[in-house]
Amino acid sequence: MFAEERQREISSILHENGSVKVNELSERFSVSEATIRRDLQEMDSKRLLKKTHGGAVKIQIINFEPSFIDKKDKKNEEKYFIGKSAAGIINDGDTIILDSGTTTLELSKNITAEDITVITNSIDIAVELSSKNNVKLILTGGVLRETTRSMVGYTCEEMLKNFRVDKAFIGANGISLTDGVTTPDITEAQVKKAMINSANKIIIVADSSKFENVCFSVVCPITQVSTVVTSGDISKEIINDFIRQGIEFIVSE
Repeated sequence: MFAEERQREISSILHENGSVKVNELSERFSVSEATIRRDLQEMDSKRLLKKTHGGAVKIQIINFEPSFIDKKDKKNEEKYFIGKSAAGIINDGDTIILDSGTTTLELSKNITAEDITVITNSIDIAVELSSKNNVKLILTGGVLRETTRSMVGYTCEEMLKNFRVDKAFIGANGISLTDGVTTPDITEAQVKKAMINSANKIIIVADSSKFENVCFSVVCPITQVSTVVTSGDISKEIINDFIRQGIEFIVSE
C-alpha cells in the first residue's frame, strides 16, 4: 500500500473515532511504527490532524464557550494548584494584569505579595481583591459580558493601552504550539491582546484540558508567551515541545 492510500485510510479512521494510536495503525497496515509516525508527521504538516504522544487526534475548531458559572465547578483541584503556583510568581511591588476567568480567580485568592498593583477586567476578581490591603486595584471599565463576567469592548481596550506592567496572567480556552493561544469569542480575544501588549512578561494559566485545543479567535502566537502554568496529566512530549520554544513550563501539583 502506498503512503497516500494509507493516509487516506488514517483520515477515515480519525473521522470515525476522533483519535488514532501508532501501535494500532502499525498492526492494521502491517508496517513499522516509524513508518506510521512519518505518515502522521506529514499529515500534521498539512493540517489534516494533530500529532500527539503515541498517536494523533482530529483537528477541531472550538466555537462554543461555556459560561463562567459552568466552568466554576470544573477542574477545581487543578485550578487551585495552578492559582497557587502562579501567585508565587508575583513579587513584592509588582504591577500585574489579571485576565478574567475561573483560574485567574483562584490566582487572586492566593496572592501573598505585598504592595502590588493589579489591573483586571473581572468583576469577580475585583470583589476578591477589594478587601486586600496589600493590593492597589484598578478596574478596566468597559461593557459587561455576562457569559464570562468580564469587562470587554473599546473602553476596556483603550484603558489598557495607558499602562505598562511587569506581568500579565492570561486565561485561554485553547493552547497549541501551531495555532497559539486561542479563545472562542473575538471580543475577549481583543481584550487579551491589549493585556499582552501592555505587559513585559506573558504568563498563561490554564488546566490540562486546554492543550491541543484550537478555538475560533487567536489571541497570540505561542512565541509571545513567557511562561505556562498548568496542572494535571500533561505528556512529557508536550512539555518538551514548549521548553524547546524557550517557554518556561510549570506543572503544579
